[in-house]
Amino acid sequence: MPITNAQRIAGVAERVLGGPVPIRIRAWDGSEIGPDGAPTLIVTRPGLRRLVWSPGELGLAEGYLTGDLDVEGDLSQGLAAVWTATRGGTLTRPRIRVADGPRLILAALRLGALGRRPPKPGVQAHLSGGKHTRERDRAAIAHHYDLSNEFYELLLGPTMAYSCAYFTGGPDQDLDQAQRAKLDLTCGKLGLRPGLRHLDIGCGWGSLICHAAEHYGTRSVGVTLSRAQFDFVSKRVADAGLTDRVTVRLADYRELIGGVPDREAFDAVTSIEMGEHVGDGEYPVFARILHDVLRPGGRALVQQMSRAGTRTGGGPFIETYIAPDMHMKPIGSTVSMLAEAGLEVRDVHALREHYGWTARAWLRVLEHRWDEVVSLTGELNARIWRLYLIGGGLAFEQNRMGVDQILACRPDEEGSSGMGPTRGGWESN
Repeated sequence: MPITNAQRIAGVAERVLGGPVPIRIRAWDGSEIGPDGAPTLIVTRPGLRRLVWSPGELGLAEGYLTGDLDVEGDLSQGLAAVWTATRGGTLTRPRIRVADGPRLILAALRLGALGRRPPKPGVQAHLSGGKHTRERDRAAIAHHYDLSNEFYELLLGPTMAYSCAYFTGGPDQDLDQAQRAKLDLTCGKLGLRPGLRHLDIGCGWGSLICHAAEHYGTRSVGVTLSRAQFDFVSKRVADAGLTDRVTVRLADYRELIGGVPDREAFDAVTSIEMGEHVGDGEYPVFARILHDVLRPGGRALVQQMSRAGTRTGGGPFIETYIAPDMHMKPIGSTVSMLAEAGLEVRDVHALREHYGWTARAWLRVLEHRWDEVVSLTGELNARIWRLYLIGGGLAFEQNRMGVDQILACRPDEEGSSGMGPTRGGWESN
């Protein structure tokens, strides 16, 4: 019996991955192979050159984005099965030997996988210059956050909070309720009350500064590097009647180097999932800014994603198509840098499971309103975000990434935190 195209694809994959492929494969000629009932990877046409030129995560992702590959069944389940197998299950290590070379080349030739590098999809980030220069950071932020305010309004809902929510009612809680719970959690840890000055570095679409001003009476200032976000927040503040209490600045965080005059020092400073865009080399400067903008006794809250081990980026797919120059470090490294900047770390609150639930909630919106998303961003961007939310959710669920709220303060000259002794975590006087 002749070898089918599905068998050829599976044979190459098994050699490269080092074991049986945990999903089903269907080739363009209708041939299939793999476990019954498993999610099915559909190879829609001859030519797997993307995987030859970019083997692994990026080649698979680009094949899906361009329609060379598709998935029948639960895409999340399929990605989870592959990750579990490669991390410590049946797929332990590649088994390619020199003797395998002719066989693999012949299989690739028959599958139409040899030839010139195929063109890249047209939405990847194009950045120039050294990492984390002001110009490059501005371009990286624009690539991710200036996609379409209408798209983000659809995806994020009324709060416009693009960060990990806090599901006090469990994973099935309404997303808007969970985001408001996160905003209240943050404001509570900072001890915000009427009249206090609050600075939010990387304010996004203004969810925290507007919430703090409206519900806690603060005078809040937001800083963003995104023109689209600046325009959105300016209108949001005006529409909410908060112009006397909320100010937004279009600026680079490094413009705050040296702090602020004593009379303008802040009672609280926040950075909600902005530190991942700073870069490891620049982080000590960022941490020092958090310290210097505060009055003695003022509080800082940093909500930030983390990774353990040597892998610090978001991965080839995310860094190419979603968040270029992203950098995550172990939580201990962040705590150390904040302490070295002169801040006293008072509490670290892990929210890892909550981010998996947040990504799933965003994904449900994306799938439910798929046609609207496509009309706003195009089919290619819609597929990018589907992969991004599924893959990101799995990374938190499987403990490959974490996210934490770090509460710190700037002690006064006598070493007092101004908070009183903590009781059971962040709760304090």
